[in-house]
Amino acid sequence: MSFRFAAYAVCVERERVLLVRCGSAWSLPGGGVEHGEDPFDAVVREFAEETGCGAVVERLLGVDSRVIPAAERSVPGSVPHQNVGVFYRLRITSGELRSEPSGATGEPVWTPIADVPHLRRSSLVDVGLALARSLPPTGHVTSVPVGGLVQH
Repeated sequence: MSFRFAAYAVCVERERVLLVRCGSAWSLPGGGVEHGEDPFDAVVREFAEETGCGAVVERLLGVDSRVIPAAERSVPGSVPHQNVGVFYRLRITSGELRSEPSGATGEPVWTPIADVPHLRRSSLVDVGLALARSLPPTGHVTSVPVGGLVQH
C-alpha cells in the first residue's frame, strides 16, 4: 500500500471557495507534508506555492483518512493507496493569485460553492467543504461517496 500525508487549505469567501487546477480536475490548494514538517506550516507553504498568496491559518477543520482501492486508481498496476489529509481554514493576507510557476497545479480560481457539484473535482474538495460547513467537534466527517464528477 502506498501512503501520503498532506495538508489542505479551505479558503472560503463570500460563498466562493478557492480551487486550483490539478491535471484535469479541480482540487484544494495543499500538498504533501515533508518529513519533520508541521502540517500547520505545510499548508501555509503549499498555499503560497500554488496560489502566489500569503495566508494565515484561522482554524483546524479536521482530518480525513481514506483508502483508495487499486482498482479505482487511474495508474495501471497500482496498489491500494491511503491518503491522510489535515484540513485547515485559511485567510489570504497578501499577494495576487497566479499559477504555480513550475508545479503540478495551476489556475487558482474563486469558484461559487453552488457550482462545485458540476465540476470534475477531487474528493478532497467535498471533504474540505463538508468540514468547513459542519465544523464537527470530532474533526471528522463521514466518508464522501465517490461517483459522478468526483475523482480520487
